[in-house]
Amino acid sequence: MEKVMTSLLEMGFPQQRIELAIARTNSHDLQLLMDWMMSHEEELDAASAAVADENAPSTSSLERPARTETAGLSKSAKASELTEGYEITGRIGALAIEESDEEIEECVLATVTRSFICDECGDERVFESTEEIELHTEESGHENFTDLMEERKQLTEDEKKEELALLEAELRRRRLEKEAREDEEDLALKKKLIRIRADIRILEAKKKYEESEKQKNIQESKKDKKDALAAKRRVREQIEADKLERKMKFGDAPAVVNEPVATKPEVPAKKLSEKSSKVKLHIRLRNGTTLVETFGIKEPLASVRVFVEMNQSDGPFNLMTTFPKKVFTSEDYEKPLEALGLAPAALLIVTKP
Repeated sequence: MEKVMTSLLEMGFPQQRIELAIARTNSHDLQLLMDWMMSHEEELDAASAAVADENAPSTSSLERPARTETAGLSKSAKASELTEGYEITGRIGALAIEESDEEIEECVLATVTRSFICDECGDERVFESTEEIELHTEESGHENFTDLMEERKQLTEDEKKEELALLEAELRRRRLEKEAREDEEDLALKKKLIRIRADIRILEAKKKYEESEKQKNIQESKKDKKDALAAKRRVREQIEADKLERKMKFGDAPAVVNEPVATKPEVPAKKLSEKSSKVKLHIRLRNGTTLVETFGIKEPLASVRVFVEMNQSDGPFNLMTTFPKKVFTSEDYEKPLEALGLAPAALLIVTKP
């Protein structure tokens, strides 16, 4: 909860609104709380106004008795009390309470700020703050000051009305400035929320894409492993088949092959079928080495050429047979071994082109 509260405060949401949103939604989900506050602005504004009315200062808190007598007090106490007294009553006090804003109260206080002059220095200097009076008292030792507020008590009714009108105008100006400032803050907050939501959507989309890519890579890895195992199995099966064929062709088959098989006539047929589908080639290289390899009867001569290229590095070459003598051309490489008369076995010689 504290983490969610901190995040919302950093985004600019007032704590009062956050607490109200948590109470209404009964949730601590960041996105849910943001959506609720955005869709219930009027309710939040009303709640904020109600709290402000409860916390607004009363008229009595703004009324203080005017004091003019300063003789006989200590230097610091006298200087503090000289600026303490002011009086706000009637319509002005009501307006200040209605606004319930510290800036409005400061406006009223600034309008009725009292000024003082030092009796010992004369009218040469006017003091308008406690700090100025205390500083002057410490520097000069003067203790007697006259309150200029007394002169204002002699204002006529028209002058009082004029001052009241000016003060009301100032209050209205402050109120309008406050409303404009709040509108700007609300607009800035909305823009910030829009950016935050966009960032959240981008992060969610990125996370979804990364998860999808991760699953895709896992599936591809599984498929690659499966294909590799299948390829290895096929290679092993081919090797075993080649071994069996060699044993059967060259009479090196296991003893069990020589046992009576009169009751199984299908074995010779299978053996004949396997022989007829393979071509065994003896290939003599230019360095005198002889290679022995088995190929499919339907494979083209190009397969044999590729096999020779992989097992020798003497450069370009041709393939030929000695009986009957024939040098194979580029057209022959596309023909199957059976069509070239190389089945079931033959000797090929590698020569220079």
